Amino acid sequence: MDHPTTVKILKFHAEKCKGCLECEKACSQVHFKTKEGGEKSAIRIMKTEKGYTMHVCDQRGLCLDMCPVGALTRRKNGVVWLEKDICIGCQACVGFCPIGAMRKSDVRIEPFKCISCGLCVRACPEKALELVEVPIADITQVVYYKLGA
Repeated sequence: MDHPTTVKILKFHAEKCKGCLECEKACSQVHFKTKEGGEKSAIRIMKTEKGYTMHVCDQRGLCLDMCPVGALTRRKNGVVWLEKDICIGCQACVGFCPIGAMRKSDVRIEPFKCISCGLCVRACPEKALELVEVPIADITQVVYYKLGA
C-alpha cells in the first residue's frame, strides 16, 4: 500500500468562535449518536481569558506505535484511525497521547478521536472551523518507527 502524503486536519479560527458548542454536539453525533457534546465529543472548545481555544487530535500519529495489538493505523486519506474490531480497550493510546486528544468514554471500551470527518465544520454557525489539507511530512512524528511510518 502506498503511504498517504497528505491529511486533513482541523484549523480553528478563535476570533470567530462564540462558544455555542455546536461542533461538539455534531461530533458526539458521529461517535455516539447523541448530541450531548462534552465528554462524548472528540473536539473540545474551552473558554479562556481571551476567548476560546480548541483541543482536538492533530493527526501527528505519535500514538500509532503504542497500540499493543495494532488497532491504530494511518488510513489512505492520512487520518489516524482506531479499528474498533481490533482494539482490546487497554487505553494505552489514551494514556500515551501527548496532547490528550485520544478520548475515553464510560459507555464503551474503545477510545475515540477526531476522524477529520468535517461534521463539526459544517455545524459551526460562525465558520470558526475548517478542514485543511497538510503534508503528513510536515506534522508526523514517530516514536519507534514500527507501525506508524
